Amino acid sequence: MEILIRQELTEEYHTSEEMIKRAFSNVEYSDKKEQILVNKIRKSDAFIPELSLVALHQDKDIVGHILLSKIKIIDGDNAVDSLALAPVSVAPENQKKGIGSQLIRAALKKAIELGYRSVIVLGHKDYYPKFGFKPASLWNIKAPFEVPDEVFMALELADHSLEDVQGVVHYSEAFMG
Repeated sequence: MEILIRQELTEEYHTSEEMIKRAFSNVEYSDKKEQILVNKIRKSDAFIPELSLVALHQDKDIVGHILLSKIKIIDGDNAVDSLALAPVSVAPENQKKGIGSQLIRAALKKAIELGYRSVIVLGHKDYYPKFGFKPASLWNIKAPFEVPDEVFMALELADHSLEDVQGVVHYSEAFMG
C-alpha cells in the first residue's frame, strides 16, 4: 500500500480526530478519548506542529496519525526536555499493514532533525521495542502514575542522551483529566 506521510495541516484537524476516534473504537484498553487528547495537546504549549504527522492513502484519505508532544523529566530541581509519543492511530480498515510503524519511524526521524534527544511512550511491551524503546526504569525514569514497568518505555534519539537523566515524567496539562 502506497502511503504518504507528512505534517498535518490545520484544516485536517477535524478529519484526523474522526479517524483517531474510529481507530480506538474497538480497543479494549482505550478510554475512547484519544481524539480529545489530541485536540487538547494541539491547543497547549506542548504542541509541536512539525511532530503531528498524518499518513495519506493514494486517494488522499487520512488513514493514520501520530503526535509527539513536549514533556519534561523532572528530578528535584533538574528538568530535562523530552517528548511523549501519544497517540499513534491507524484507521481500523488499514491496521496491520505497517502504517503505524511508518508513522513512528517518520516521527522519530523528524524529532531527531528538530534536535530532540529522547521519547517516552506508554505502550504495548511487544510493539515498541522494535523501534528501540526500552523500559524507562533502566534510566530510573518513572511514570507519574501507577503503570506496569514493561509498558512505560524510553528511547534515546541521540547516543547516551538519557545517561544522566532520571526522575518523574511530567506530561502537559492536556493529558490530565
